[in-house]
Amino acid sequence: MSNPRLTGLGGGLFSGALMLLFGWLDQRLFGASLTVYGVLFLPVCLLTALWVRRAEPLSAPIAVPIAFALGLLPVAHGGDGVGSRLMGLATALATEVGWLYGGTLLAALVMLVRRIAAASRARRRPAENRR
Repeated sequence: MSNPRLTGLGGGLFSGALMLLFGWLDQRLFGASLTVYGVLFLPVCLLTALWVRRAEPLSAPIAVPIAFALGLLPVAHGGDGVGSRLMGLATALATEVGWLYGGTLLAALVMLVRRIAAASRARRRPAENRR
């Protein structure tokens, strides 16, 4: 799997499943440490942005925040009821917004660099064919 290419949906499923797994592992191994969860989020953002196809550049910056929220489900502190669990999720999203924005910005920057590199290659290709 040196250079996989995921569709937009595949990138969303990849990042969502991985963050859900990381959230569960974080809850079991580290007692639901939000810092550990945030640190694990950054490589998922990077891999998702690198592995999404060039034809779908906006899918990674859209999918990773959803994956962040999905993975918070096992990590967010709350009581036994649905309302308290949702309140814990909202609190975790509000307090860990730095990780969320940082990971989303990382994915967007990687996709932007990939897009610029592709445009540069496309511009260079016709010039090479004229020689």
